[in-house]
Amino acid sequence: MSNILDIGAVMVYEERNVWAGLIVSVVGVAIYTVLILPRAIGGDPTQVNWVAPMLWTIGLSIVASIVVSTVWGIVAGMRDPDGTNASDQRDRDIARMSNRVGQAFLVLAGLGVIVLCALQAHWFWIAHTMFYGFAVSAIVGGVASVIAYRRGLA
Repeated sequence: MSNILDIGAVMVYEERNVWAGLIVSVVGVAIYTVLILPRAIGGDPTQVNWVAPMLWTIGLSIVASIVVSTVWGIVAGMRDPDGTNASDQRDRDIARMSNRVGQAFLVLAGLGVIVLCALQAHWFWIAHTMFYGFAVSAIVGGVASVIAYRRGLA
């Protein structure tokens, strides 16, 4: 446990927030998939009750991300009070780059939704295309940020 605390203490504020969002995104998508996939397999996926689980997953993921980021920030602040909320040009550059990377996947999901609408696909497919598009966007953007923090922008 002390290794995790040591790593968290040397991370800058923005990097901790990226990690918190990345962890929560992966866990949230995994939980949602585990809840919905068994119901969709072996039957008609369009008959699956997905709306409430999806909305709960999104809402709880937002709350969990805030809680994880806050708690991590408090722990890091106790270890290094001077560097807990500092942000600089490098953080802004990394955020811009990761947003561009993540948005590329969001655009692909949006195009997929347009195609599904044109084909008059069921809402189940349209909603899940957008949901997983948001998830992939957040995860890929988060991974790009983490790589940039660890290896630098080149």
